[in-house]
Amino acid sequence: MRQYELIEKVKGYNPKADIGLINRAYVYSMKAHGGQQRASGEPYLTHPLAVAGILADMKLDDASICVGLLHDTLEDTLATYDELKQIFNREVADLVEGVTKLSKVSFEDKNVEKAENFRKLLLAMSKDIRVLLIKLADRLHNMRTVDAKKLDSRRKTAKETLDIFVPLADRIGLHGVKAELEDLAFRVLEPEEYAAIERQMSEWRAQDNLVARVIDELQSKLAEAGIQATVSGREKSVASIYQKMVRKSLAFDQLTDVVAYRIMVEDKPACYAALGMLHDQYKAIPGRFKDYISAPKPNGYQSLHTSVVGPFNNRMEVQIRTQAMHDVAENGVAAHWVYNHIKAPDTPDDLGNELKLQSFTTKSKGRIAPDAIPVEATADRKAANNPYRWLKNMVEQLQGLEDPAEFYENARLELFNEHVFAMTPKGDVIQLPSGATPLDFAYAVHTKVGNHAVSAKVNGSVVPLRRVLENGDIVEIITNVNQHPNPGWRELVVSSRARTQINRYLRQQEREEQLRLGREILEKAARRDGWRWDMKDLVQLVKKLPVGQIYDVDDIFAALGQGRLFPRQIYETLFPAPASIAPAAPMLRQLDAGRKANKMTEGVTGPETALDGVMAGMSVHYAKCCSPLPGEEIVGILTTGRGLTIHMRTCRNLEQLADQPDRWLPVNWSNSAEKGEMRGFICRLRLHVNNDTGALAVVTSTVANLDAHIIDIATEHRGADSMSIRCEMEIRNKDHLNRLIANLSAQKAVLRVEKIYGWN
Repeated sequence: MRQYELIEKVKGYNPKADIGLINRAYVYSMKAHGGQQRASGEPYLTHPLAVAGILADMKLDDASICVGLLHDTLEDTLATYDELKQIFNREVADLVEGVTKLSKVSFEDKNVEKAENFRKLLLAMSKDIRVLLIKLADRLHNMRTVDAKKLDSRRKTAKETLDIFVPLADRIGLHGVKAELEDLAFRVLEPEEYAAIERQMSEWRAQDNLVARVIDELQSKLAEAGIQATVSGREKSVASIYQKMVRKSLAFDQLTDVVAYRIMVEDKPACYAALGMLHDQYKAIPGRFKDYISAPKPNGYQSLHTSVVGPFNNRMEVQIRTQAMHDVAENGVAAHWVYNHIKAPDTPDDLGNELKLQSFTTKSKGRIAPDAIPVEATADRKAANNPYRWLKNMVEQLQGLEDPAEFYENARLELFNEHVFAMTPKGDVIQLPSGATPLDFAYAVHTKVGNHAVSAKVNGSVVPLRRVLENGDIVEIITNVNQHPNPGWRELVVSSRARTQINRYLRQQEREEQLRLGREILEKAARRDGWRWDMKDLVQLVKKLPVGQIYDVDDIFAALGQGRLFPRQIYETLFPAPASIAPAAPMLRQLDAGRKANKMTEGVTGPETALDGVMAGMSVHYAKCCSPLPGEEIVGILTTGRGLTIHMRTCRNLEQLADQPDRWLPVNWSNSAEKGEMRGFICRLRLHVNNDTGALAVVTSTVANLDAHIIDIATEHRGADSMSIRCEMEIRNKDHLNRLIANLSAQKAVLRVEKIYGWN
């Protein structure tokens, strides 16, 4: 590519182009790069010229062509942003800066680092899609000249191209760029397979001129039907042939669609007329017809696809489209911009404004009334005319994710999933990933619809939310305001939008539960141990507590609910004792001493009304050595100065009183206690859980969901893979405890649960 060739190419599709601006960019780039050379030994200027040429092939605006020439100046020369802004304009300077930032993003496979960099890439290109178009052109020329690099560098660049830039090019509709990048990367990563398929393709081309004969016959049949059309045959790329051979377990000789035939017609009605002619003249292959005109792909692609047993008994794929559809199919977003948004050259700052996608963060609107829930989809009918809407929507829905790994995983799902097209009863089309369910459909309609979805009608029949949708299904979502997402819903969806919204709701609910639970734990601990606190006290503690991630009072309550913070730590921070005194309240020290003594008759006070056979006014305690619960057989032991202590009949400590039958008092649980209608029964459990982030939150939320109250919780032992937790809580009765143990044991994070007999 030479300067005059670039200018002629730009004038060919945009006669009003600002040639002076482009020439200034060429001269500036030539001077800035000076004597720099590429790895191949060529002058460095050949690269920006080639990138600008690729952008001209996409028929982009003057600013994009200039940035193609200037895209490496900020990174590799002494050029500055202010200088570019002064010599050209702010738009050009901003685009160069955006491309420079993308060039600095590394995608080496380092998990979180890779995920964070991917987040930066998507957020940067969401501000102006031309940044991505220029970066793709840059990557395409680098891959065309990748052989000049060392082997390791070639493979790294090729792998990154396949992982990141090929799916991005595909999703914004740059089919030509995507196919070439994929082929070039495949040649580097699998050179032997590439060479073998190339050799077989050469042998296949030399056979019997089949492609030319098929084209002639199709052209003749279309003319006979009165349809003006141009027929061509395009060989599939080496990479796509290899993928099909692997996917279908076929040898090259078994492939019947090495060439895809394309019929170009004048308008949309002619597309369907050509399709009718094909199916009338040749036998259609069942299940191979797709109408992407009435239901375009997310990147704006439109075409009719069909497979027939064509001339000379040749199985073949045929695509039918108009020239406008073809341009969008090859150049995606770029072609869309040319057709709909080209502006006069006297307003350069407006160029490309239609491609700028402003992201925003969705805020919760709170609870909704039943009549405010939309039941049917209201799909945007203009989606087909906005092929880069996908990028804007994805960035919007992922914007609130703080975890880079979760952002990357959800974005990866959006990039690599094929799509299925379902419809609302009104005929609006909803595009979903392959394998999507009615729950995915509900979230695609609206977050409120998803959060309150109960079931769905698919093609008139009521189906569960887990049913997999197929192309053409008509879906109506049934909602109920009392329905809310639960963790199991994450297994019912495949779309990143649905998964993101479900996780967001669950995190919010978990946070609210942690706040409630933490406040309750602190209130009970203060009442039990004889000290007081108020909100002003907690505000003063925000930066003083010995745990991390405490920024406000809510964080204190959340940390208590998560088990990261304990009431004792709050007390010791509120009431620091002199160095000569143990850092605990007198009541707390007495309680600790009593626990360590572990005397048989000591216990915790419980409700007297829970028992039958007890005299009015008698002090009742429940033994700590066995923690009796309603539903278990019990006996009362009279204790001088303490009243009555309740034990389980199976308590081992009762053996010491076998010779003192006068102290034994027969008692029974009251009916209300047996039924679990009373609170105040204390039990201790020891839980062995995985040493993973969130394990304690799973425990506390499970306990709360079963209406049990945690009074105190402490870590007894922490290992590399697991830890043991001692948990003191209020239980209603024996059945309540059994349900709690069963539910805790069912959690993946929980390894084992056991009741503790005897307190330390």
